[in-house]
Amino acid sequence: MTRQRSSGDLLADRRYAYAEACLAEGDAVGAAEMATQALEIAPLYAPAWVLLGRARAAVFAERRDAADRQAAVAAFAQALTLDPDDALGSRLHLAGLGAAETASAIAPAYVRALFDGYAPRFERHLVDDLGYRGPAMMVAALDALPGAPERFPRALDLGCGTGLMARAIAGRVSVLEGCDLSPSMLALARRTGLYQRLAEADLVAFLAEAAAEACDLVTAADVFIYLGDLGPAFQGIARVLRPGGLAVLTVQSPPEGETGLVLGADGRYAHADALLRAVAREAGLTVAQLVPAAIRRQSGSDVPGRILILQKSVIAPGR
Repeated sequence: MTRQRSSGDLLADRRYAYAEACLAEGDAVGAAEMATQALEIAPLYAPAWVLLGRARAAVFAERRDAADRQAAVAAFAQALTLDPDDALGSRLHLAGLGAAETASAIAPAYVRALFDGYAPRFERHLVDDLGYRGPAMMVAALDALPGAPERFPRALDLGCGTGLMARAIAGRVSVLEGCDLSPSMLALARRTGLYQRLAEADLVAFLAEAAAEACDLVTAADVFIYLGDLGPAFQGIARVLRPGGLAVLTVQSPPEGETGLVLGADGRYAHADALLRAVAREAGLTVAQLVPAAIRRQSGSDVPGRILILQKSVIAPGR
């Protein structure tokens, strides 16, 4: 099931719209009442179950009554039953309530739906409104790395989006391939003319299908904030890189004192430095650089993050 725009019943749709308006205005109780009324008319309308869950979760945040939390969990669980691919992001909400595993809370279908809807205004919003500068900062980090080549024969751009990273490294890569979950994003990336190949694929699957030890550079700009378990991705990166090859990535910083994986209130993952080093080491990758970098702004403030450069070990682990 996708993010359907209508329940198929005009009255249910009106109740749903009223519920959205109530929640936006801070009236969580009213939102829950309106969403319930919508569901009485259209019980199979998954977005209304998600909206009911959000309203109940907001009531729980105000009152801290366990019954409200349970009502929210039940609503999100029902939405997930109707939307098993989780394009609506129910697992993300369940994880926020402590009712789902954190590392798998963000489903690929949710990311695809999110960015398909975001694509037409993606660059304007990200660059102009959020001050996004990840690709430029990643290139600057590569330039500052001792011994880094000025040109890369073959590169892979993971989660390529509209092609912002391709523009940043244009002229420095001979062959560039990219992947993204969102067809709408890929359509915009294709217009740049900078990619020799683009694939609609999950990045782990994309890496698994790529030729082994045939790549000199892997990039992932603002991608791993949507991926909890980095192990398969780092192992895939290690597999496709030639010995000595580089991967440059951005990650979000967790609150001070955290040493593992954190799912923030913004719906994004933050990975602690200790976790990044451990996952890289297991994959046979060396941390060549890990530096603080606020690559975008949120609500007028810099979002703390880091630029991570990994290098494929020349000697395979265990030898």
